Amino acid sequence: MKVRWLVVNDRMQQGYRYALAAPIGSKFHPDFRPELTPAEMLALGVFGGKYMTDCRDEFPESWFAEARLSSLRKDPSLNCFGVDASQPLSVWRAKGWIHPDDPRGWFQWYCRYYQGRRMPGEGERQIARWKAIRRHVAQLRRACEPGDCWCRPRQRQALMHWAYDSRSNLIIHLLLQGIASDACN
Repeated sequence: MKVRWLVVNDRMQQGYRYALAAPIGSKFHPDFRPELTPAEMLALGVFGGKYMTDCRDEFPESWFAEARLSSLRKDPSLNCFGVDASQPLSVWRAKGWIHPDDPRGWFQWYCRYYQGRRMPGEGERQIARWKAIRRHVAQLRRACEPGDCWCRPRQRQALMHWAYDSRSNLIIHLLLQGIASDACN
């Protein structure tokens, strides 16, 4: 694949450049098996619809065709589970979770990774963070009755923010077994 360069000019980055070195949506690290694509996440409702409103030019137009976005401010009613499951960006910064190349956090990293950007070291760090979120899948399994997809909606919404499909207990069961599935699409 020929390397292609993107230049970002939005509210948080001006003149930031990165290379797309892998085909879109493929050649992921073998330990990284997200259940949702960025487009699916945006269509289902994540981050109160406010996350990607000023950086649409950077990503494929198709990602926004069905996206639930809010032009003014975060609106938790746009989230799949209708609840707020986000911490402010200031908390993420204070904890040292934000890399300078991705000032919006993990989801920005994931969108750029999905597009084909690869950053040695940072990719492994973000994938390790993604894997650590999996503990919430086990918590849902222990706390919720089979078939009750509305048990712990805030935790389910948070999992969705990390590209885990938390709408179905079938997905939870398969994730615990380490089996990737698209059974709920």
